[in-house]
Amino acid sequence: MSLRVQPLVDLPTHTHSQFTQEIRGSVVQTSQIDIAAFSPEHLSAAVNLSRQAGWPHRPEDWEMALALSEGVVAIEDGRVVGTVLVTRYREDCATINMVIVDEAMRGRGLGRRLMEAAIGIAGEWSLRLVATAEGLPLYEKFGFRETGRILQHQGIAARVAAPPAAMAATLTDVAVIEELDRKAFGADRSDLISYLAKTGELAVVRHDGKVTGFAFLRTFGRGEVIGPVIAANLDDAKALISYFIAARPGKFLRVDTTDAAAGLSQWLSKQGLPHVSGAIAMMKPPIVIGDSVPTIFALTNQALG
Repeated sequence: MSLRVQPLVDLPTHTHSQFTQEIRGSVVQTSQIDIAAFSPEHLSAAVNLSRQAGWPHRPEDWEMALALSEGVVAIEDGRVVGTVLVTRYREDCATINMVIVDEAMRGRGLGRRLMEAAIGIAGEWSLRLVATAEGLPLYEKFGFRETGRILQHQGIAARVAAPPAAMAATLTDVAVIEELDRKAFGADRSDLISYLAKTGELAVVRHDGKVTGFAFLRTFGRGEVIGPVIAANLDDAKALISYFIAARPGKFLRVDTTDAAAGLSQWLSKQGLPHVSGAIAMMKPPIVIGDSVPTIFALTNQALG
């Protein structure tokens, strides 16, 4: 399956604004901020921004995000000082992600301008994002509402036995996996699933010969990330995660789960992956998502949901 990045709609190559700071009635600083379409030439600067923010993203992680998304960068004097991406899935759903503002530029309204550009790209589509506590007030002003909590688990994988319930997937399983993901996520992410199937490892659980759950493993950040993990129940989710933990003893692994996945967080800590951080899942417009089978037990990552 080929991936197509749609061009920006109704967004000029550059837009301009003036930021001024006045002290005692006299202007002491004026700078021009340009908002430009995010292109591969901006990736190196984006990596530097994410490192400044304490994020673990490698150049390859940014490349994946951009391959599946479109977005904008903020530029001051030829230097990238802000980023945002919009990952559009089918069925009118998108995630806003990789929202970063240079430390020196914060408090000047740049985050608001980046969000305005992102929402302009998404149009009328339903939006999701994962927020830090610092970003929460800004997103609430744009109509986003909290829908849950994200629990980041990571660490050095313990030595565990390979579970008999999980096994490597085959290429013929991908179509079923795309349908399971659509039911759990509520939108068609077949482009994402296709990308992950080409770049990572894939495990499944079967009942009565049918695939009922799956998990991906791929290189990310400081090591590897397990996700998404989608299964019919907690035991199957544990089996899928254990499949990869068993294959990576002593390696750095990460899992981003949710507070709705009852029982998984405590279990992950016992596998050598303690809870180290968290974030806030948000939606716009806020809608009620009922319990679904299958269920999302772990995200692809915090950017892609």
